[in-house]
Amino acid sequence: MITIAGAGVAGLACALELARRGAPVTVYEIGKAPSDNRCSWFAGGMLAPWCEAETADAEVSRLAAGAIDWWEKITPVARRGTMVVAPPRDRAELTRFARCTEQHKLLDRTGVAALEPALTGRFSQALFFEDEAHLDPRRALADLAMAVQTLGVDIRYGTPAPESVDVDCRGIAAALPGLRPVRGEMAMIKTTDVHFTRTIRFLHPRIPLYLVPREQGIYMIGATMVESNASRPITLRSMLELLSAAFALHPGLGEASVIETGIGLRPAFADNVPRLTRVGDTVHVNGLYRHGFLLAPALAGQLATQFFQENKHEDRSERCHA
Repeated sequence: MITIAGAGVAGLACALELARRGAPVTVYEIGKAPSDNRCSWFAGGMLAPWCEAETADAEVSRLAAGAIDWWEKITPVARRGTMVVAPPRDRAELTRFARCTEQHKLLDRTGVAALEPALTGRFSQALFFEDEAHLDPRRALADLAMAVQTLGVDIRYGTPAPESVDVDCRGIAAALPGLRPVRGEMAMIKTTDVHFTRTIRFLHPRIPLYLVPREQGIYMIGATMVESNASRPITLRSMLELLSAAFALHPGLGEASVIETGIGLRPAFADNVPRLTRVGDTVHVNGLYRHGFLLAPALAGQLATQFFQENKHEDRSERCHA
């Protein structure tokens, strides 16, 4: 039996990869429901390996390569790409973003309007990352839980993990050396006046904004990146900055209703690259930073491969000494 602490996206992805290889798995989650896992629950759900290269280490893009295909087998994925825009006075930001990334094409005013009619006349240029995608993290988390349970995994909500587990996926609660919390704040808005079909990244001069479509006119906007371990609700400053940036993207969003706000403490190492770390008999899958849904599949695959290679080696040793 393999035991896992944490039923967020990392813990469930690890459970799935291990169960697919035939291992019996039990997952312990101290929260009573998926919504208690704040980091996964309030994620953006962007599967954007090329956009993330703007600030992320090259290892992040490498790990993210198969994420879209992995998720598509589990939950609905919108393969509609990502559009990156900037205010006219900050066009240099768009040029900088293009230099830092790959797999994009430059759109003119007509191209922007053709893909996102709501932005007609608002931006003369944009970058379009055609092969990127997005998903609804809450739906994905529920679908992932169902997938692992179908394979016989036992998920025990409202149950603290034993003192010793095989795999620790508890994020910042794992208290690993070198791990730091990065606070992210978001808001969910609803509007029938403005319609977007794909993720929009707005290179706002004060706070870069991303807007991710959900269903029924709901959009997730976020997110701040504050080096802080504060778990209090979203601050007034962050809320004002997010809503101001959304209004600058499209004035019609000024009439949207704010239906929810939230925060998550993202676990990150100094280089913002996730890794598997062994401490005693426990393997920690941690440091996913702002890339939980993007990188969890690759880290889970690494874990499962490592686990079965170690077991195979142990089996051979036992036979040799029998």
